[in-house]
Amino acid sequence: MGKLDGKVAVITGATSGMALAGAKLFVEEGAHVFITGRRKDALDEAVAHIGRNVTGVPGDAADLDDLDRLFDTVRREKGALDVLWASAGTGEQGRLGEITEAQFDAAFTLNARGTLFTVQKALPLLRDGGSILMTGSNASLRGYPDWSVYAASKAVLPAYARVWVAELRDRKIRVNVLTPGQVATPMMRDALDERLKAQFEAVIPRREMGHPDEIASAALFLASDDSSYVNGMELVVDGGTTVI
Repeated sequence: MGKLDGKVAVITGATSGMALAGAKLFVEEGAHVFITGRRKDALDEAVAHIGRNVTGVPGDAADLDDLDRLFDTVRREKGALDVLWASAGTGEQGRLGEITEAQFDAAFTLNARGTLFTVQKALPLLRDGGSILMTGSNASLRGYPDWSVYAASKAVLPAYARVWVAELRDRKIRVNVLTPGQVATPMMRDALDERLKAQFEAVIPRREMGHPDEIASAALFLASDDSSYVNGMELVVDGGTTVI
């Protein structure tokens, strides 16, 4: 018996990396998963990789019309959902004094605004007792040079969770933040040159970045009844980076 047998889940930004690994694991644990991505070719590849019990819905989590189409599809095909993982996000380096409006707007439009409206638009479909999780970043917990905009755009998520726990308590919907550290994803590989990669790995106690499957396992914990008494928390999965 799977930990998500009969459940319906939505995972945004799940065409690669941690969220794709999570979508595959959720399906293996019995869920039907709806995934989104902005590029149809990447979305089709992700659906093929997962293989079964998955529906790909093209869209940008920063676009409210796309979010409406996503949840209209869920309503039409499944009627309701049990798990929402708002994982779509973006980040770009920018040192104070050189940060552009475009960099600021891209990060906050998707990471902060997009996450909020993803959750808000999912609420009418989310069953009582459901689970919401959002992907944070340990960049918001440490002072990594050049990452202030990204860090700030992720720092809002625990604040959302604390307030939404109070607002959703009558429906027994749990809200948590999954906060990874440095994980070897395509986005991370594109963002880091070898020098920066070595710097990041140097602060991880095991001297090695995390793997998408390790984050997927933590997401499964937050999505399933295993975490039934975990609510309003930020689960940091960074190999101990932020505690030393």
